[in-house]
Amino acid sequence: MTFYLLLKYLHIVCAVVSISGFLLRGLWLIQQSPMLQKHWVKKLPHKIDALLLFSALAMVYLSEQYPFVLDWLTVKVLMLIVYILLGMVALRWGKTRSIRITAWFLAVLCFFFIVSVALTRQPLGYLAG
Repeated sequence: MTFYLLLKYLHIVCAVVSISGFLLRGLWLIQQSPMLQKHWVKKLPHKIDALLLFSALAMVYLSEQYPFVLDWLTVKVLMLIVYILLGMVALRWGKTRSIRITAWFLAVLCFFFIVSVALTRQPLGYLAG
């Protein structure tokens, strides 16, 4: 197995763990669970997401496929920024519970759009038809 393939699998595992944690935190948000205030709940996602970003950057370097050169990769990066901002509104900045839940839902949709772009290597993902 090549190093690139190991990085790709690491990236996929981190993405699955990351969205699973985000979904769980969203459910806790809806339930108004005190679990959201636990130290590890606040810190662990940053470590997972850092590993996710590291693996992505390493794959970009090794494959020499760069954002702002390839359309689909550019869309992934831009949608990642949108996903992060929506996640911050959902888990930190949202003034009301309904704003937080809406931002969480939109972030989840954004995540699955990013996955569809990655799988199809098309800027519109599965929306391209």
